[in-house]
Amino acid sequence: MEQKILEPIVGVNGNMITVEYSGRIIQNEVAYAIVGDARIKCEVIRVRGKYADLQVFESTNGLKVGDMVEFTGELLSVELGPGLLTQVYDGLQNPLPLLAEHSGFFLQRGIYLRALDREKIWHFTPLAKAGDSVVPGDRIGFVMEGVVKHYIMVPMRWTGNFTLESVTAEGDYKIDDCMAVAKNSAGETLNITMTQHWPVKIPISDYAEKLLPETPLITCQRTIDTFFPVATGGTFCTPGPFGAGKTVLQHAISQNAEADVVVIAACGERAGEVVEILREYPDLTDPRTGRSLMDRSIIICNTSSMPVSAREASVYTAVTLAEYYRQMGLNTLLLADSTSRWAQALREMSGRLEEIPGEEAFPAYLESLIASFYERAGLVRLRSGETGSITIGGSVSPAGGNFEEPVTQATLKVVGAFLGLSRERSDARRYPAIHPLDSWSKYQSIVDKDQLKYARNILHRGSEVNQMMKVIGEEGTAMEDFIVYLKSEFLDYTYLQQNTFDAVDGATPAERQREMFGDVHRVLKTVFTFDDKETARKYFLDLRQLFIDRNYMELDSAEYRDQSALIEKLIAEGSKKNA
Repeated sequence: MEQKILEPIVGVNGNMITVEYSGRIIQNEVAYAIVGDARIKCEVIRVRGKYADLQVFESTNGLKVGDMVEFTGELLSVELGPGLLTQVYDGLQNPLPLLAEHSGFFLQRGIYLRALDREKIWHFTPLAKAGDSVVPGDRIGFVMEGVVKHYIMVPMRWTGNFTLESVTAEGDYKIDDCMAVAKNSAGETLNITMTQHWPVKIPISDYAEKLLPETPLITCQRTIDTFFPVATGGTFCTPGPFGAGKTVLQHAISQNAEADVVVIAACGERAGEVVEILREYPDLTDPRTGRSLMDRSIIICNTSSMPVSAREASVYTAVTLAEYYRQMGLNTLLLADSTSRWAQALREMSGRLEEIPGEEAFPAYLESLIASFYERAGLVRLRSGETGSITIGGSVSPAGGNFEEPVTQATLKVVGAFLGLSRERSDARRYPAIHPLDSWSKYQSIVDKDQLKYARNILHRGSEVNQMMKVIGEEGTAMEDFIVYLKSEFLDYTYLQQNTFDAVDGATPAERQREMFGDVHRVLKTVFTFDDKETARKYFLDLRQLFIDRNYMELDSAEYRDQSALIEKLIAEGSKKNA
């Protein structure tokens, strides 16, 4: 049995401790600080000379100089296997419902539970056979995890080539049962179970090729899919001030996006907002199955009142779980809320390490860490020829809605789409409150690019006319400019705004978006002539209401067709004067 390495604490600074060591210590190694009967989990974050600095994942009350720290020789890792879906974990992958059963409402320090249920029975179907040559990541068989085909793989931490000595027959097993026996080139035999471990700070790169994300990820949110698209395997961020609707938008995207698995990382949000996610998210209906969306989701939960180091770990835990499901050829969506709180945790630890601070006291390497996180997204081709993807969307909560602060700016440098939430639009109840002029995307839209360019031009010109009217009044505005303003408002109300809480308007499929946008574009292109501004205003208000009412009608219904006929008639009447 390997002897445990015990080293003494020589300094305690908040949730960071310093240990003087004489043995061998590695970066990101897991250790346990011993306080009485409790063992508190830590991680090595800096090694310098004979001293190691460790961040502690729980309260350090009672820790003092001279107490001992036990080093494990293992990196901070997560357990991977069937049963991850539907779970709510903390940043260290402790299942929170089981922790609550064990500890009550107030979680006790030093309690760490296994991430997966060891007693649950899974029906295993083999895909490999004895004598097959395999490498790490190859599939041995699968179990059905709800609607997801969960592949049992050769552990990805292994190295080299293996020959399968035996593969377990189809049947019902627990996750710790041996599914196959493999022999390596040295002649050693190793057991393959349904579970494996992977260090969270190291990306899973067990694939043949990383591809350029090009195919749009349909979210059924018109503003996103049409104007500011997100690609499958791409990255995006949604900065916005408090109360701008980030959580509601996050729910809408996770519910309707074309993703097989959804991972929510609530990293450091206020406890009230996290409670809102935990209460409302399981009640969301999955449009694919009609069951709870939680059946294909994982929630990683760390509130702002939890230790900052656990908050920092939650982001890496979430992205590692997402990478694991990507290895199965699935499209995974990771939503991190909010990366600002994660950055604040990094700032606090950097201060305790006495590092030279960067802008606003954030660590000087903040941009590098944010970039390395978003770089773990991507569309990949697996060795089996299948493709899998991780699309990462990070919510950013800049103080006062200031997009010039370091976290937002560092994020904008690496993401492919910027969905800036606006206080102005939120106060005007124009939801989703994505600002149509400030936001941008590098990905391809689902509608014709020339039509999209024309619509954007109308929005820009309409905004300019609106600003001008605030100065000189409506009376001093030319009729031509006034009509441009009315068209921009028409586009905003009928297309950009969407009622997330309506069964029909809350989710607009790609085909319906193209049809809707074609009708809206026709209105924008039509040349209208009116006798006075009041007549123009009334015409566009009537037309706008017809479009809005149609947004709530089922696409193939008779009332939808009747409403479309009324729209056609009104457009024809408005353009007849110009014929």
